[in-house]
Amino acid sequence: MDPLIGMGVLALIGAAAAIAGYMEDLESVVGSQSNPNSQVQLAPQMKYPHRLFNKAISGEPLSNALAAVIGAVTFVSLKNAVGLPEITLIVAGALAATAIHVVLSATSFFSRISSQSRFKQPLYMDVFKTSIPIIAAYAFMTAVCILIICHLMTEYLNMLIPIPILALIMGITVGSIGSSVGDTQYGAERLYQNLEFGSGVNAAYSGNIVRKAESGIRSGIDNAWFSAKLGGPTTGIAFAAVLFLTSWMTVLFNPEFGKYVGWFGIIAGILFIAATAILNRKIETAARSKFDPYKEEEKTEIVE
Repeated sequence: MDPLIGMGVLALIGAAAAIAGYMEDLESVVGSQSNPNSQVQLAPQMKYPHRLFNKAISGEPLSNALAAVIGAVTFVSLKNAVGLPEITLIVAGALAATAIHVVLSATSFFSRISSQSRFKQPLYMDVFKTSIPIIAAYAFMTAVCILIICHLMTEYLNMLIPIPILALIMGITVGSIGSSVGDTQYGAERLYQNLEFGSGVNAAYSGNIVRKAESGIRSGIDNAWFSAKLGGPTTGIAFAAVLFLTSWMTVLFNPEFGKYVGWFGIIAGILFIAATAILNRKIETAARSKFDPYKEEEKTEIVE
């Protein structure tokens, strides 16, 4: 394949990855499936009832991996059985993944909330009815984008990994990024926005989440509105960057172009990893130095 065409396909993969990451983060926020979900689960036990959708089928990586594999298996099975357009098969696979995800979300919500009845946590049916369609929409878009990524990689970038296994890898990846990148906005900055930035969550504040929204009692939809401004876009950019920045070497330095071209790709990859590690360290130290209120203060002499 011509390198320019390969880079174009890679750009499309990056765009789909950005959308997938954005949707995945907001889906986990509406359903309280991110890492801070443990605080949502703990809140009623600490006498803080709430109106947040509480599912946490599993961790985000496994949940998204399951949905992605279901969609990929459906896509491959229909592709071998019927002669429909591939975009139609992608939509069918995403619908199958969404259906299973919604069933698991509903059963998890009812079982979790019911188990907290001893702590006087009400079961709000309006929360269920308003949250499930949004969870389904975000899960569907995430599955569609992952299937598009897998199809482009196998069809145009000569990826030799079977689509279901590739979808498993992509689901784990986007879920892991959502847990590590997007959750900062959902948990530390939203559920505990009454605490000072950078302070962390002390054990004394466990379960004492902020339950009031800008208007009325907070719901998962209010959290999604907040996370859509920064947490979702950051997750999407991170997922897109992982796919694009780790794949451009193999597109530009394809071993098919020459005997030693592949070695240039390996060297470029090593240099790229080293550069990103150094840049990440500098950004982290600069951020901690500027924003961390608990950094070690400089010792100054008191002049009498």
